[in-house]
Amino acid sequence: MFDFDVAVIGGGPGGYVAAIKAAQAGLKTAIVEKENFGGTCLNVGCIPTKALVKSVQVLETAKKAAEFGIEGIDPKSVRVSMEKLQARKNAVVKQLVGGVNALLRANKATVIEGTASLVDANTFAVNGKKKYTAKNIILATGSESVMPGFIQYEGDTNIITSTEGLSLSQIPESMTIIGGGVIGVEFAYVYASLGTKVTIVELMKTILPMVDEEIAKLATKTLQKIGVTFHTGCGVKKISGNKVIFDENGKDNFVESQYTLMAVGRAPFTKGLNVEGIGIEFDRRAIKVDSHMRTNIPNIYAIGDVNGRSMLAHTASREAEIAVENILGRPEEMNYDTIPSCIYMEPEIAAVGLTEQQAKEKYGKIKVGKFPMSANGKSLIEGDKSGMMKVILDAEYNQILGVHMFAVHATDMIAEIVAAMNLEATAEEIIASVHPHPTVSEAVGEAFMAAYDKAIHSL
Repeated sequence: MFDFDVAVIGGGPGGYVAAIKAAQAGLKTAIVEKENFGGTCLNVGCIPTKALVKSVQVLETAKKAAEFGIEGIDPKSVRVSMEKLQARKNAVVKQLVGGVNALLRANKATVIEGTASLVDANTFAVNGKKKYTAKNIILATGSESVMPGFIQYEGDTNIITSTEGLSLSQIPESMTIIGGGVIGVEFAYVYASLGTKVTIVELMKTILPMVDEEIAKLATKTLQKIGVTFHTGCGVKKISGNKVIFDENGKDNFVESQYTLMAVGRAPFTKGLNVEGIGIEFDRRAIKVDSHMRTNIPNIYAIGDVNGRSMLAHTASREAEIAVENILGRPEEMNYDTIPSCIYMEPEIAAVGLTEQQAKEKYGKIKVGKFPMSANGKSLIEGDKSGMMKVILDAEYNQILGVHMFAVHATDMIAEIVAAMNLEATAEEIIASVHPHPTVSEAVGEAFMAAYDKAIHSL
């Protein structure tokens, strides 16, 4: 007899969703969390970052008030209170963390506070003391910031991670960001907008190397306009005090700044979990799982960042649903092909599916449709006419292969494409769907029409 039908270790967007879904299905469920519910995403990731993004967007709107016919606001007199900005961010986080706690208790999941470690396939200990048993265990312990070992560290460095970067009490004069991925770009946007002199040092030839190349170039230009400096194709060699020393075209170069923000990615967190001790297999640093989210031990599942498949909060939540369905005896497999990705700056970036280069390599002949946001009425109303919509289709069957957005509200609009791709909708069906006017979403239909050279509002 087990204490629980399901025990979830970790309370992030994968863990708490798994616990709620299991409890709703009538399974006796426990969830173990050592800190606050919501994980990295809610506490030191997605939510607080976007709260800061919103604050700087309001700042930019205030500075441009005259463009909207609002007088009496001197752009030079607009000030930022970091204390109040941080207070608002913290209030948003606190409310959402409280909401997760309430949801777990309302669904009658047993909440256990502490650090869990596995004893065997059906047993775990909390804080090294009390032991519990569970028929099924779901591991959802998340990830941690990476501090690269190939970089030399010398002297009293000023390195911070994204966690510290979210809670600075004063606006830095300067900041060097190592890594031009999603984390690096979002922090660059926030702090450059606040007036910080920001420099990004990126190993790859472009920032956002996972993004469609054309969209990444537009994002680069947008960030340059607010003062961000880039050193791409540069490998960091050493951090010495306030200096970041890197190789640029075969020669040493350096940037000196008040802070160095490390944004080279995250790694699965399994410290103290004893996964190796009970024989769970790894794929590099990540826990190895199949398409059902099972590890090599059939009753143990791993979801979210800890399995390394797709380090996104919404991926973790979907993996949670998949794991619970399989525990309930309703076999279901995870599909990563239509997982959307979002980057929060102004304009926003959102994408799902293949990039143009990936589509060419896989399918050969493709159709590409583009629509400039400068031709979209709602974008002009919003005061942001930069950006574009880009769609990629299979040339033979008009299958939607990928959609890439660089537009205001892009992160909200991408869900339409995710649903369409999951339903295997064709380009013609998107075109036949009426997009309300005036909305930014009209650009979606226009981009699909452009793939056939039939866009209405662009040449």
